[in-house]
Amino acid sequence: MPRPLRIQYAGAWYHVMNRGRRGEEVFSGKDDYTAFIDILKELVEDYNVKVAAYCLMTSHYHLLLQTPDANISRSMRHLNGVYTQSFNRMHHCDGPLFRGRFKSILVDADSYLLELLRYIHRNPLEAGRVDNLSTYAWSSHKGYLSSAGKWDWINKNYVQSLFSKNRAESISK
Repeated sequence: MPRPLRIQYAGAWYHVMNRGRRGEEVFSGKDDYTAFIDILKELVEDYNVKVAAYCLMTSHYHLLLQTPDANISRSMRHLNGVYTQSFNRMHHCDGPLFRGRFKSILVDADSYLLELLRYIHRNPLEAGRVDNLSTYAWSSHKGYLSSAGKWDWINKNYVQSLFSKNRAESISK
């Protein structure tokens, strides 16, 4: 039975996630997390994907993406494929890293977008990995609180405007 086609259209928002096969680790150290984030930055530049949020956990990841060019499948094939190759090379192994094709949920309302942002950023807190979100290094949460240029690749303006038109006020929510 063929798998269903993904809904893709210009400007669509998606909650994208994937897990390690059999619950295995897909990030085992700083180099893995950094490699994945570098590939995410490539998506922004090379595929015109807008990354609004991310959270990388040991065995899975969550992304909040917008695709102005209706290219979610192509973009995610690049992200998962290149990262798997990088992981396998760094850890001297081969074969699939993820349990299968990525899961994506089309986001159709601004209120859902805000809930997803909260859900994605709170993932390490809910999993008991940290007591304070500002201490978790592998999420875009810090990027929403910071005005440092290193976070400019995160597309946070639209989502922040849903909280408030005033940036300082939107950060406090």
